[in-house]
Amino acid sequence: MNMNNIKTVMLMVLMAVIMMLIGGLVGGRTGLTVMLFFSIAMNLYSYWCSDSLVLRWSGAQEVTREEAPQLYALVENLANRAGLPMPKVCIIDADEPNAFATGRNPNHAAVAVTTGIMRVLDYNEISGVLAHELAHVKNRDILTSTIASMMATVISYAAQFFMFFGGSSDDDDGVNPIAAIAMMILAPIAAMLIQMAISRSREYEADHDGGEICGNPNYLADGLEKIEYYVTHSQETLPSAKPATANMYIVNPFEGSGKALTKLFSTHPDTAERIARLREQAREMCVR
Repeated sequence: MNMNNIKTVMLMVLMAVIMMLIGGLVGGRTGLTVMLFFSIAMNLYSYWCSDSLVLRWSGAQEVTREEAPQLYALVENLANRAGLPMPKVCIIDADEPNAFATGRNPNHAAVAVTTGIMRVLDYNEISGVLAHELAHVKNRDILTSTIASMMATVISYAAQFFMFFGGSSDDDDGVNPIAAIAMMILAPIAAMLIQMAISRSREYEADHDGGEICGNPNYLADGLEKIEYYVTHSQETLPSAKPATANMYIVNPFEGSGKALTKLFSTHPDTAERIARLREQAREMCVR
């Protein structure tokens, strides 16, 4: 297990601990136990349904080889280069250029692109973007990100429940009000920060692996530059995007102008840094 995977496992364990602490505050030992089992059940549900859930939330429609021959052939070629089974190919009817991959494992994966990305990016740039998404599939990052997103959401809802309905404790002295208020405020923030750390820990690796899959990291770097420009200068967010799934996209769809506060909680590394690393990788590979 490499350091990235170790870091991810540790962050997921920390997220589960926060969930159980919230459960303990809301319902004592019973609440803690319920939250533990709920966490396990949620992870199992996420594992089996992550692909269909995200595709439905995003409004993505699966296409066949006949309906989108060039896109389908490109995904097929890149999947072969990556040593992956052919994923589902989906299109989202949206002007903002973006893309994501989903699925619990390589045999149940899907890649989705917006109609906007097919208009804005050229063939090589789209191949770089798709290679990045297939790298996520190969590294099973989608499953990790989906579980982290759902766990963060549950923690936030549990904290809100505690805020409005209070909690109980198995101790005779009851719940410490100061500790309870601190947990109520800090737990959702901690969960969000952990989710973002997990997401960022996977992006650089997917960039690197995607550069190798498409054969030229500059393809992905050029694509990221264009996507970042459109996202940051757009006055509207991708209509189907949701904060819980923002980490799934190649560039966070909530990083547009007027969303400066969201930038403080970005699920992605700085795009300029990602591009710089890809340029350096291209120089090491002696490609232009």
